[in-house]
Amino acid sequence: MTTPNPASPSGARSANPAPALMPRRRRVAIAGAVAGLCLMTALPALTPAIAQLKADAPTVETPYGRAPLSFADLIEKVKPSVVSISVVSGGGDKTADNTDPRGLPEGFPDIPEDSPFYEFFKRLPKEFRNAPQAPKPPQQAQGSGFVITADGYVVTNNHVVDGASKIQVSFDDQEKIDADLIGTDPRTDLALLKIKSNKTFPHVKFANKPVRVGDWAIAVGNPFGLGGTVTAGIVSALGRDIGSGPYDFLQIDAAVNRGNSGGPTFSLDGDVIGVNTAIFSPSGGNVGIAFAVPAKTAVEVIEQLKSNGKVSRGWLGVKIQNVDDDTASALGLPGAKGALVSEITPNGPAAGSGLKVQDTILQVNDDDIADSRDLARKIADYAPDTTVDVKVWRNNKPENVKVKLGMFPGSPEEIAKLEQGKPLQKKEVEKTTLDLLGLTVGPVTGDNAEGVSITEVEPSSDAAEKGLRPGDVIVQVQGESVGKPADVAKEIAKVQEMGRSAVMLSVKSQDRTRFVAVQLKKDTAKSGKEKDKG
Repeated sequence: MTTPNPASPSGARSANPAPALMPRRRRVAIAGAVAGLCLMTALPALTPAIAQLKADAPTVETPYGRAPLSFADLIEKVKPSVVSISVVSGGGDKTADNTDPRGLPEGFPDIPEDSPFYEFFKRLPKEFRNAPQAPKPPQQAQGSGFVITADGYVVTNNHVVDGASKIQVSFDDQEKIDADLIGTDPRTDLALLKIKSNKTFPHVKFANKPVRVGDWAIAVGNPFGLGGTVTAGIVSALGRDIGSGPYDFLQIDAAVNRGNSGGPTFSLDGDVIGVNTAIFSPSGGNVGIAFAVPAKTAVEVIEQLKSNGKVSRGWLGVKIQNVDDDTASALGLPGAKGALVSEITPNGPAAGSGLKVQDTILQVNDDDIADSRDLARKIADYAPDTTVDVKVWRNNKPENVKVKLGMFPGSPEEIAKLEQGKPLQKKEVEKTTLDLLGLTVGPVTGDNAEGVSITEVEPSSDAAEKGLRPGDVIVQVQGESVGKPADVAKEIAKVQEMGRSAVMLSVKSQDRTRFVAVQLKKDTAKSGKEKDKG
């Protein structure tokens, strides 16, 4: 009896040793590069439920219930809905402005400026610089996806189809069928396609019940172009932050690799529990840590893509950061919670609403805000033009502000168009050591300058641990603008009078402004309203 050798791309078969007589051989797979995975099924309202495992399917009794001896019945049901996706992007002649930063035509080697050939090539006529070059070959890529409706809507990853000029899908029969791109959502890395065919297609649906850590997770996809590959594992964790926006991801340990991007991960009920979108891999190969967009998030996104071709999210128009214990102490907050407003985008929704820098947002429409990611998720759930009640902590007491939300910009370029610089003023020259903070500060030089520049930071100070560096600019202290070192010292004295152990600084580093709560040195700080006695 023989079985397919999973380590062989060609599907060569090898003898199957008797399982009771000898140990299994280790199989080592070498992966190329980190790739994403995504899973989705049809919307609950769009498709009928898929058949579950057969009632008489072989199972084994465990202390926690019965478990399947084989996934074969499940795979027979769901595999026909999974597709391989082929993408072509780029191509065409390249003729425009073929000049590199050295002033030489593009493609020329590094010619030294003192070489007699440097000026010769630099002065070539324009027609030589912009002459048509060899056509740029089109780029081809592969990924995975799955059908969610009988008429051929397909879910995949945005990064699979990004920039595509041609998209085709294929089932196990290997016949390639053209597909149209309906819409994409880069924030969740999801995309929706429509197969250009009048056929009726097998399809799946999203799970409508929450998954738990330890549940089975079965991934089906097209790794390395080997379509129809099945791997199994468990749900390893929930609510993972992978640094790609405010949304949480599932973590699974089913083996996924390049080409699995956009493919589904199923539960034992045959429902899609997540859209796999990325893997964690120091080496580039599978190490058993993959991430998937949860079904609930995927359903919300796909509904909008199917209806409008894009996703519309509410936008507050502020930059925010988390509140730690030191920040809470500096602001007089009873606990480390909420989202601290570090910047307000000019011309954004919050600009004329009454929200202020250094406000701590505690609630939105009576929903408590745990941290900055929680605020971003809750605001994104509202439709643009919705007016929300925002409860903030300001000047040691809560206040309420109404904000009419805008539409979240589709790109960083759109946000940049809204941002404007503020007029700056020239400051006087002086330099002061602030022992309480472990800082030495001085003026910000130049005709247009604001704030107070940090010139030295004590290596052992709390300011150094919080990441303050020479060259950073203190713009505000405790919400008050500062223009000279004496202003900083004055605000620190007020903090001492209030008996607080930390002071809130608004610090500009390059083009980024953030709040930093710096602890006052205990050996020099005053307690409460106690004065020095000489």
